[in-house]
Amino acid sequence: MYSLSFLLNMNQPLAERLRPKTLEDYLSQQHLIGKDGALKQQIKQGIIPSMIFWGPPGVGKTTLANIIATESGRPFFTLSAISSGVKDVREVIEKAKKSEGLFTTKSPILFIDEIHRFSKSQQDSLLGAVEKGWVTLIGATTENPSFEVISALLSRCQVYILKPFSKDDLVALLNRAIKEDKVIAAKNVSLKETEALLRLSGGDARKLLNIFELLVTSAEKNVEITNDLVLSKVQQNTVLYDKTGEQHYDIISAFIKSIRGSDPNAAVYWLARMIEGGEDVKFIARRLLILASEDIGNANPTALVIANNSFQAVNTIGYPEARIILSQCVTYLATSPKSNAAYMAINEAQSLVKKTGNLSVPLAIRNAPTKLMKDIGYGKDYKYAHNHEGNFVAAEFMPEEISNTTLYKPGNNQRENAQREFLRKRWQKKYGY
Repeated sequence: MYSLSFLLNMNQPLAERLRPKTLEDYLSQQHLIGKDGALKQQIKQGIIPSMIFWGPPGVGKTTLANIIATESGRPFFTLSAISSGVKDVREVIEKAKKSEGLFTTKSPILFIDEIHRFSKSQQDSLLGAVEKGWVTLIGATTENPSFEVISALLSRCQVYILKPFSKDDLVALLNRAIKEDKVIAAKNVSLKETEALLRLSGGDARKLLNIFELLVTSAEKNVEITNDLVLSKVQQNTVLYDKTGEQHYDIISAFIKSIRGSDPNAAVYWLARMIEGGEDVKFIARRLLILASEDIGNANPTALVIANNSFQAVNTIGYPEARIILSQCVTYLATSPKSNAAYMAINEAQSLVKKTGNLSVPLAIRNAPTKLMKDIGYGKDYKYAHNHEGNFVAAEFMPEEISNTTLYKPGNNQRENAQREFLRKRWQKKYGY
């Protein structure tokens, strides 16, 4: 027979049962709570600033907030940005103000999970309480706070980055579950292999423990965890890719930089990450179209033709076959000679326009549709290039104030041929072709 406390414990998810209560039990984030961690020193001194915890799911943001409140002896209030509005925020702030001084002379902690989901007005409603010290705010977010948290609130908070769990941390967490959790211990579990478990969890400790608990509780006693068992019981993980969040910007950045860096293997890998994550095919094709001019330009004008045709083709075809067209385009662009001369030229030209203002068009190249315009010199002394040898005439077409300015600085065939040869040798050495 199981005891009542054992049965009640079973009803809680394993991740909740194993949630650390002290900093000593807290795994990972040693850069914050280790011996010399900045956050540990502040907790030890009793100085708790308002802060934002930024990190991927399942790395202990909520747990750390709870531990800080416990170890600093402060009242703890919590809100979820998913289900709370401005009214809820104000009610919690009023409760926090009333509780201040009942338990401690220090301000209560208000923890807001997924604070990036708060609207501007909801975030604005926090400013007064944080500014006046009625509450110490701890926000948790999986998104870059510089994009998702208003600047006025962000300036009042310290931002701490929580890193994904390392492989060693995750294995230690599994061993802790086997050793310390009564429900798991009752099954006599042994860890023979962990690779599949770790891969499916993607560094998310909560997800790891959920999968582990599913495996253990669905089996009889004497459970042996192997890769085959994990893969037979658990569906393949979906790719971590938030089309509107930071993952979106990080992966497209890696994708573009890989093509620019002439690495077709990395480029097609990041392409696959976006495809598997459900990225809009037109978004990918548009970025390739831009890159063809920005990073390749006249070093290989055909790149723009290929990218444009690919854009048209994927719009016609769609997934899943569009992945083949994208792969062809990506590998072509990655292996092409590179030049940013056209991109730099327009940047410099726009900068020059902003600096020098509306300079007058030289009279010789002004349009002269009327007799009056011709009489005052419009078009005078203009030399028609096609009437000269080689269809070229030495003339100045810039305003007088910036004459002889060079904006377009292209490479030459010799340079592009040398780049092709360099890339060929690099690929041959690295990949054997």
